[in-house]
Amino acid sequence: MNRLLLATMLLIMPTGIALADGGRQHGHTPAVPTLKNQVTTRISVTEDTVTLTFGPIDLPSPHEGDLAASLPKQVFQLPEDRYMTGYKSEVFTKEGTPLPQNYLHHILMLNNDKPSVSCDGEPLFFAGAGLEMTEARFPDGYGVKLEKSKHLMSVVAFYHKAPPTKDVMARFTMYTAKKGKPMQDMDVYQVGINIVCYSKFAQRGPDQTDEGIEIKPGVSVHSAPLKFNMDGCVKFAYPHGHDELLLITLDNKTTKQTLLRTVPDVGLDGTFLAFQPHQVYSDAKGFSVNTKDEYEMTMVHHHPIHNPNVQHGMGNYLLYMTSGECPSAKVASSVQ
Repeated sequence: MNRLLLATMLLIMPTGIALADGGRQHGHTPAVPTLKNQVTTRISVTEDTVTLTFGPIDLPSPHEGDLAASLPKQVFQLPEDRYMTGYKSEVFTKEGTPLPQNYLHHILMLNNDKPSVSCDGEPLFFAGAGLEMTEARFPDGYGVKLEKSKHLMSVVAFYHKAPPTKDVMARFTMYTAKKGKPMQDMDVYQVGINIVCYSKFAQRGPDQTDEGIEIKPGVSVHSAPLKFNMDGCVKFAYPHGHDELLLITLDNKTTKQTLLRTVPDVGLDGTFLAFQPHQVYSDAKGFSVNTKDEYEMTMVHHHPIHNPNVQHGMGNYLLYMTSGECPSAKVASSVQ
């Protein structure tokens, strides 16, 4: 199927219609709040990409709903099955001028027709990015299957403290495998020190908001226990953090192994700059996680003691894994 036909098929499908119930009629997932204001979202498909372009919108813009959206959610279907092999995000003006990465709060991509393994009763969160805007490229031959019959949804939020800026846009590009290329399916599992499942936001402590966990002046260390709901072999780990983050780790407490250790580049004042490529875990061999062992996630921040502004932090991973533990009986440390 050529590019023109793909694009034409996509345009005649109900890509611009936001389902009023968040896709409930297509599965058992709960409804997701929507917005009343209509802002354009354009979707284009080529042989190896699916691209969503959002806006323009004037900032600052408020957030609405549990998923903190600045724009109406966008529900769409693909004209054929695809394997997502990576993705990237961008934020810019209508004229094409790049904007600072911290203008973007998040872009979330959900599959309304597939249940999440990590968040019971929620649709699958299969891709996304925050201010880190790290480009994701999975190991060759591995991907997340996006079926043409599934209702996919995008949720976009811009940083509500961004300076007044007109005609702001964002773009999310999903890389996909060429038709006929042999691929291995990966599941997507989200973990974090802060609560990552929106259906559990009511359980957040007094120091945690939509922005994350409040960071006190000086060095702060936050840890949270973790149990996995599936056995898997992690091939790729997409990290997410905010300003003043120094470290995120994932440890297997039972086997006493550090599985992930991610350190971002930050400025002298703690402003987040980037997760460098060597700090983003990607390995076809992978490392195992299972339902039996006890795990723990930790994040470390430093908030300058002379800075009176309130800072909130997050330390999250989107883990892309094949089902079942890795073939090797002995799991080597995956520390970067």
